[in-house]
Amino acid sequence: MSLLHLGSRVFPLTVWMLVALCSHACVPTLLRADSNARPNIVLILADDLGYGDLGCYGNDEQATPVLDRLATQGVRWTQAYANGPECSPTRAALLTGRYQQHVGGLECAIGVGNVGRYDDAIRLHLVNELGLPADRPTLAKRLSSVGYETALFGKWHLGYEAKFSPMMHGFDEALYCIGGAMDYYHYLDSVATYNLFHNGRPISGEGYFTDTITDHAVRYIGDRNANDKPLFLYLPYTAPHTPYQAPGESPVDPLPLDSPLWKQNADPPGVYRAMVRHMDEGIGKVLHAIEESEMTDRTLVIFASDNGGTSASRNEPLRGFKGQAFEGGIRVPLIARWPGHLPEGVVSDQVTITFDLTASMLAAAGITPTQEDAMEGIDVLSLAATDEPVQPRTLYWRKPRDPQVWSGMRDGNWKYVRKEKATVDGRTSIQEWLFNLADDISEQTDLASQSTDELDRLRGRYLAWEQSVRNNRRGRPGWAPSKE
Repeated sequence: MSLLHLGSRVFPLTVWMLVALCSHACVPTLLRADSNARPNIVLILADDLGYGDLGCYGNDEQATPVLDRLATQGVRWTQAYANGPECSPTRAALLTGRYQQHVGGLECAIGVGNVGRYDDAIRLHLVNELGLPADRPTLAKRLSSVGYETALFGKWHLGYEAKFSPMMHGFDEALYCIGGAMDYYHYLDSVATYNLFHNGRPISGEGYFTDTITDHAVRYIGDRNANDKPLFLYLPYTAPHTPYQAPGESPVDPLPLDSPLWKQNADPPGVYRAMVRHMDEGIGKVLHAIEESEMTDRTLVIFASDNGGTSASRNEPLRGFKGQAFEGGIRVPLIARWPGHLPEGVVSDQVTITFDLTASMLAAAGITPTQEDAMEGIDVLSLAATDEPVQPRTLYWRKPRDPQVWSGMRDGNWKYVRKEKATVDGRTSIQEWLFNLADDISEQTDLASQSTDELDRLRGRYLAWEQSVRNNRRGRPGWAPSKE
């Protein structure tokens, strides 16, 4: 039986009867803000941070005092997932509040220099359409529509074309890395594309990028101290994504394009930890700015990672890494603090996924999505604020990158993992795994051959979902961009 730890109390969390994908109707909405008292929202996203990379997640070798303290001041989730095992998919789901499969072309991270890495993405790239379309209602647009000032400082990775820039998606101000990875000091990526942009235009800059965006966030918060408008600050760090470059250096030249530091399995001893620690310190400066501006009690702070960690990270006790559908590729740290609304010191076993944060932030801002918005997440912050039992969830993942597709689903405690790979003779090989996460969080015991009925059930549900979300996607065979 799962348990929710609330201070010194322990609540047994019985499983509710399964309802169709846990509709919004079953989620309490006690956190909805009065329209005249909307909270500030600060959303902090790490890049490639492993599930066990923080002290509060059991890492006794990594100093992360700021995030560890944040966990004691709010709620920490043990079963939080990213919508994708890579960057772009999760970010698309976060901004739209829906599975990224509905968009098309963003089921896999956009390749360095604006490259499509699977069939839909390749077709979209050829017609300059690889990115998140500006006609989609996004989190920033929705918050802006009710009076929020919106800013993004950090990683974008949702399209290189100007028509896909943050300014087209509801952000009033944006300083960002446009792609998936860049030199922390010289802002070039591994194919020599310049990545530093401000409000849709490339700009020159200097300094360690983690510090650059931290400083912008601190100034942004301070400048709005006397502003009556609530703010939405999206702070997606590039740390600890490659290249592996430690803070405090002053390299004269950009990192060579063939440097091993670009490779995710080539981290020098101590550098990855230093990058995580420095990000933690930067987050501390942001939280201090919130405190100095006397915004703490009216600010919701959320921290998560965009996907599981690489081989440089600590994913223990999980199996697998970034890019895979095993737990190590998709289960992530998640912490939230909102004084007066969320309890302190709670450890929640509620299964949740990135686009639940979208639904939760909209609820906190007093926004009720319409049926036409087709939001797919639930308000997990309200669940954490009550003594409601854990809700069972059914969640799906699909990540193609030629020549293979990683996919899977979680239904209650059952986990189905699937890997398809094109072979040299034109065929497709399929591997399948079945796990019960209730007693096998490390996914060491494959039950596929023992529980064939359960395997057939989950496979059938997954394939039905896959077909439904891919029916009308952008980039499908025969698709053509609008001429308008």
